[in-house]
Amino acid sequence: MIDDFYKYQAQTSPHPLALEISHAKGSYIYDTSGRSHLDFVAGVSACTLGHCHPRVVSEIKNQVEKYLHVMVYGEYIQEPAVALAKLLSENLPDNLDSTYLVNSGTEAIEGSLKLARRATGRSQILYAHNAYHGNTMGSMSVMGFEERKNAFKPLVPDCFPITFNNENDLSKITSETAAVILETIQGGAGFVQPENDYFKKLRERCNKTGTLLILDEIQPGFGRTGKLFAFQHFGIVPDILVMGKGMASGMPIGAFTASHKVMALLQDHPKLGHITTFGGNPVIASAALATLRELTETDLIEQTLKKEKLFRKLLKHPLIKEVRGRGLMLAPILETSELATEVILRAKDEGLILFWLLFEGRAIRITPPLTISIDEIKEGCQKLINILNGINSQ
Repeated sequence: MIDDFYKYQAQTSPHPLALEISHAKGSYIYDTSGRSHLDFVAGVSACTLGHCHPRVVSEIKNQVEKYLHVMVYGEYIQEPAVALAKLLSENLPDNLDSTYLVNSGTEAIEGSLKLARRATGRSQILYAHNAYHGNTMGSMSVMGFEERKNAFKPLVPDCFPITFNNENDLSKITSETAAVILETIQGGAGFVQPENDYFKKLRERCNKTGTLLILDEIQPGFGRTGKLFAFQHFGIVPDILVMGKGMASGMPIGAFTASHKVMALLQDHPKLGHITTFGGNPVIASAALATLRELTETDLIEQTLKKEKLFRKLLKHPLIKEVRGRGLMLAPILETSELATEVILRAKDEGLILFWLLFEGRAIRITPPLTISIDEIKEGCQKLINILNGINSQ
């Protein structure tokens, strides 16, 4: 199988981890040799309820027996998609009451950028240095990492960077700015949070200039930071909310949400302002609906902050300089990127799944399922500390 993997499946890096998967359940992934691997990554924040959560699997099976794809998005009434959009609205501020379901986070970013330009009649988009919003041409245009963009230029014009948490850069938001797009917590940059009421000041500036605020919650959304969405920690509400990754506990999905008035602009002048064949797919919407119901009907989100405290208590070591992030979106920062890579690769051999962040090479990604148990946290953290002790004693 490994030879076919390298020969026939396109690769994203020269050295993939190439773990050959047999099955996965809860917080563990099992390889074809029968070995278990404790998952501290959750498919890069995608498997919110762990692997093969019974409620999600049951709803998928139920829907598969009824119907699969029947029509392009938005033409037929399909109960799972309608119920999902309704439940999202019930758990969001009043101005976020209309949701467009798509196939991925990056498509949701594309849709949100189009919607902002359509709503304002302006073209300028501001984004943050070290931002990551996806890899299609539009989302790459608002990626704040020039080295990754240069090979694919020219990209979408009129997109300019500002610095996250820099209040002086807020003056760059003007009456010509259609939107400012930011991650609520910067992911690839190293799980960087807003400071000193930055978002409140940003919101005031956007209000003053008539600029739409787009918040990318693709990573922190769906309970990962101790709120359903991370912006709820910071006392502001975006004009457009983007989500993805963890929405459907491992199924491919994305969405962007705005007011009904703003979202209606995609219906006409021109018609089909945004269109997608498989967005709102009933099987995937059923998985997302089951995930959202589980999060809103249990104390999993509340537990996230308690589990964060345990991680911070256990992840104390001379080689760990700080632990960034919030909830179960955490990143221990080591001295060098080489050290972080050594730890991640050693962890693979020890049956613990860790991963990198895109731009902050010193970081180790810890984004486990929200369903991870206290004993599993202790098990994984002890393995990580043992690895660091082994490196420290060399």
